[in-house]
Amino acid sequence: MIRDAKGQKDRATILPKTILEPLKKHLTNVRRCHEQAMRDGYGGVELPDALARKYPGAPFEWGWQYVFPAARPSIDPRSGVRRRHHLDRCSIQRAVRKAMRETGIYKHAGLHTFRHSFATRLLEQGTEIRSVQELLGHNDVKTTQIYTHVLNQNAWAIRSPADDV
Repeated sequence: MIRDAKGQKDRATILPKTILEPLKKHLTNVRRCHEQAMRDGYGGVELPDALARKYPGAPFEWGWQYVFPAARPSIDPRSGVRRRHHLDRCSIQRAVRKAMRETGIYKHAGLHTFRHSFATRLLEQGTEIRSVQELLGHNDVKTTQIYTHVLNQNAWAIRSPADDV
């Protein structure tokens, strides 16, 4: 689940099998850091008010912790509580820019570029446009259809359904 994504929406997406093992290792390390933070007295996360009131212990439970936490705890300016927050978007954007420079790509691109590439590739692979619409969280399929303009398929590239038998 992606929480509070584009348009402040929650949405489900797919997870590539190739990252399962690296993700498990990452989460093991994050859990170790969380347990240490709990021992050090700052292991909780901020939850929305109603949720925090209904489940006062939830901010300290493993299941509520960020998958990508910040490297160091900080003081929450609203509550004054010391805790570890999520990794800041700017950190990720800087890492993407650095990776692009290091690979010799000097075009303008950012995190949103991955969203466009993801959608385009799914359509190239033949994923049904309504499925792509749902994954991207578009309300209208017309928004998703924008991605079809970059597909380099002509009539000769289309396979006959009879070839699948």
